[in-house]
Amino acid sequence: MDRILFGDNQFFGINHMSEDKARQQMMQFAELPAILETLVAARDAGINAFMCTTHDRISEIADAVRAAPQEWPDFQFYPCMPYAHKYANAVTDLGYLGTVRKFLPSQGLFDSALRGGKALMTRDVEGIATLLIDAEMKPFHGLKTPIVFVQNVITDMLLGLGYADAFKIFADHIRTRYDAEPGFITMNLPMLLPMLASVGIHNPIVCANVNKSGFRMSGGIEAYREATERWPARVIAMSVLASGAIPAAEAIEWVVKEPYVRSILFGASSERNIRNTVGLIERFDAMDMMAA
Repeated sequence: MDRILFGDNQFFGINHMSEDKARQQMMQFAELPAILETLVAARDAGINAFMCTTHDRISEIADAVRAAPQEWPDFQFYPCMPYAHKYANAVTDLGYLGTVRKFLPSQGLFDSALRGGKALMTRDVEGIATLLIDAEMKPFHGLKTPIVFVQNVITDMLLGLGYADAFKIFADHIRTRYDAEPGFITMNLPMLLPMLASVGIHNPIVCANVNKSGFRMSGGIEAYREATERWPARVIAMSVLASGAIPAAEAIEWVVKEPYVRSILFGASSERNIRNTVGLIERFDAMDMMAA
């Protein structure tokens, strides 16, 4: 797993601190070339891991990368699923059958249809779940996807329901069908880690808010430290700036010292911000290594 990951929030008008900035970014990235230009800047700064939702427009990015493999030789996608809005929108535009045709994987169509039919007839939760996973992975065919994530909305819903077996279904399918590692995005890392361990998922890849102010860290900073000490995990820190509340240098200096943090995820809308953030992470990483 790479140390630095690039996210996609800025491409789709998501900003947890400012609606005005979110609207500006949505306008800035209304066309594909603007998105690709930013991804090129990230790639040129040494970032080759793109952690992205399965938003409809991600397929355009995937097509562009697939069409020019010589320009993206080491580039990897870390899909995060599901992106629920696209299903709701598709049903409105295409109806239920049209939505099934749109999202059903093209390869193994007959097998997928049979699995889906059996699942619906027998209420086979595992069959339905794996069919939906395959549909979400359809845009990434032929691309490198070494880690595949469950979005926090689903992770935390399953966590609240206590349905631990769902995590195992996801993990097993991702490993066997895609030769990838399962990942889990959550807003409650201390509660998630023991549940994953209970179904045999040890040292998991977990993406969660980790920042100096404890912003959106359920239980607080100490709870994260205690949980990862008891149930080791490869943690990807997101929202390290607490949505802009912490100055970048201060935020990154703090997060690189958290012993359980394996990777840092960030998003940016300009080459300058990308290079500044990468530079800070590399500088404080080097300082931390020297101090050790």
